[in-house]
Amino acid sequence: MTTRGNPEGRHLPVLRDRVIELLGPALTRPGAVYVDGTLGMGGHALAVLEAFPEVRLVGIDRDPEALELASERLARHADRIDLVHAVYDEFTAVVESLGLQQIDAALFDLGVSSLQLDEDDRGFAYRVDAPLDMRMDQGEGITAAEVVNTYEPDRLERILKDYGEERFAKRIVRAIVRERTAAPFTTSARLVDLLKAAVPVASQKSGGHPGKRTFQALRIEVNAELSAWERALPEAIDALAVGGRIAVLSYHSLEDRITKRALVEGATSSTPAGLPVELPEHAAYLRLLTRGAEEPTAAETADNPRAASARLRAAERLAASGRRATRPTRPTAPTRRPKGVQ
Repeated sequence: MTTRGNPEGRHLPVLRDRVIELLGPALTRPGAVYVDGTLGMGGHALAVLEAFPEVRLVGIDRDPEALELASERLARHADRIDLVHAVYDEFTAVVESLGLQQIDAALFDLGVSSLQLDEDDRGFAYRVDAPLDMRMDQGEGITAAEVVNTYEPDRLERILKDYGEERFAKRIVRAIVRERTAAPFTTSARLVDLLKAAVPVASQKSGGHPGKRTFQALRIEVNAELSAWERALPEAIDALAVGGRIAVLSYHSLEDRITKRALVEGATSSTPAGLPVELPEHAAYLRLLTRGAEEPTAAETADNPRAASARLRAAERLAASGRRATRPTRPTAPTRRPKGVQ
């Protein structure tokens, strides 16, 4: 049993009302199935369950503690929920394991959750000293300490540049390599001290806390967030029934770029230029529901500062198409079975 306290009040779902508005038309159908691919503490899921009393929820999360808290929060709806311990790139395996052929709506609220940020012992926050972990599922995978202590300098620099958009990546990595030779990094405080020394003071004044970008980059690497998202999104799109809808909340430009590319591709005909008619197998299979990426209002950001960087995109599955969403072309991990259903 978790001792983290009641999730009510700890988690404010980002753009909750707008998400409900966008997904709503697909959730009024009899027997509608809604998949929350990043359940967290269940804020969006609870809103859906309360707004649509007939909806069945499938909640997926890689963090066992999040699943436990969400289970408590959603207990009064227990007869119509399935909570699954899995990563969202196991989407197809989860759906199939529950005997579902198609789904009606899906939401992905990407990035780190409020639970993970708020708990000091998880190592996600750079403002407190904690073990350098950052795993969303602490039962498996490498830790941030292993990344910092064992990665080759070139690889570590590339991670900080690509995932953290850190301008001073080379300078930071030189300092890390020098310091880890003397003693390995084990806690966040020592890394933060190094970052404060490595990042120029002028940049710290204009760009915020010097740990923000490096900690983000390490978290993305530890949890393989971008590669998992590249695999998950096409699976979720293909699982949608005709008229089904998908919404995605991104908090990082690379996440949003993957989302935008997949949704725009699905909403664009691939019929070769010059053909007099559109071929069904080339027809668009999505309709975009947002114009670009929508952002939170100033009022919501004031109430929930963590919403500030959120970008929301949504799309609807169309009937006239035999096309499937494009999968990543590079080698990916083999299909896995979900770890468990609650």
